[in-house]
Amino acid sequence: MIPQIDLTRQHAALRAELLEAASRVLASSWFILGPEGRALEAELAALCEASHGIGVNSGTDALLFALKAVGVGPGDEAITSAFSFVASGSTIALCGARPVFVDVDPGTLTLDPALVEKALTPRTRAIVPVHLYGQVAAMDALTAIASARGIAVIADAAQAVGATYDGRGVGAWGDAVCLSFYPTKNLGACGDGGMVLTAREDVAERVRRLRDHGSLRRYEHLELGHSSRLDELQAAFLRVKLRRLPEWNATRRRLADGYRALLDGLPLTLPVERPPARHIYHQFTVRSAQRDALARGLADLGVGTAIHYPTILPAQPLFREPEAEAAFPVAARAAREVLSLPCFPELTDEELRAVAAAVRTALSRRS
Repeated sequence: MIPQIDLTRQHAALRAELLEAASRVLASSWFILGPEGRALEAELAALCEASHGIGVNSGTDALLFALKAVGVGPGDEAITSAFSFVASGSTIALCGARPVFVDVDPGTLTLDPALVEKALTPRTRAIVPVHLYGQVAAMDALTAIASARGIAVIADAAQAVGATYDGRGVGAWGDAVCLSFYPTKNLGACGDGGMVLTAREDVAERVRRLRDHGSLRRYEHLELGHSSRLDELQAAFLRVKLRRLPEWNATRRRLADGYRALLDGLPLTLPVERPPARHIYHQFTVRSAQRDALARGLADLGVGTAIHYPTILPAQPLFREPEAEAAFPVAARAAREVLSLPCFPELTDEELRAVAAAVRTALSRRS
């Protein structure tokens, strides 16, 4: 079986370094808000071209705190993608605001700036683009829209650590950029974690308060906050992996090039990389009108796949917008067609060729 992702290979290769990192933290007995976390914050901020990094315990909390830090609250609206993981919308609702879903570009499946502009109202407080599958959304257009109206841009970059747009790191675009270190992400923890990147001092200070019970000094609490700190063990593990991230992202791009060459001419829609975005292929996601049959055929041939995502956000029971599929036709079609193939740095060239051959076989059986 060729899995869609295999973390055991990554951790086997890094075992000695991960154990050394764990030993270092255990020896220090400093487990919360210590030197490993501070170092990781600085290293990731530098890589992604942001001034501040604030570690939290998940990508969801990163979004929630960033939204609160720019003032999103009850009575407000925030615009986000109809095609994403639930946290892109649920965190807006958790602020007491209304998520306003917008359809996506048919090529990149990221927010369509023209539709964002049409969705603006006097209540709009923020735009939340999603850098889907490793490709940065059209940030030049989106930040221009936001700047002209004095609203914030909070980017969901959970799948795009190390990606760039117009030659600048993902952290350079927007009022805040939110990362996830869920284990399967391209920079994944051995547990959970997240981070807010920002150039704004006021946003950084507010996120630091929100993650630690509304406090910046011990036993002085300025507001209602949360207990959401990235722990030292995860920070130490992530620092080990961060050293490999540029190489891993380059390997993902090479694998994507290989897939493009091997799958050319098949009845599939291959991922679009639209400059000035530089894709890092957290997922290599194809589209097929016969997606479910293709997935079953690949499973029969020993190839793992995944669907990101089978239901658009407005159609989720949580939101249940009327006639959601008709209102968001591009996202709805994508949800019926997308299929993520194996794409991780440890995938061998032999396995890549085997996956491509299996795709050809599975499609030929359906024709």
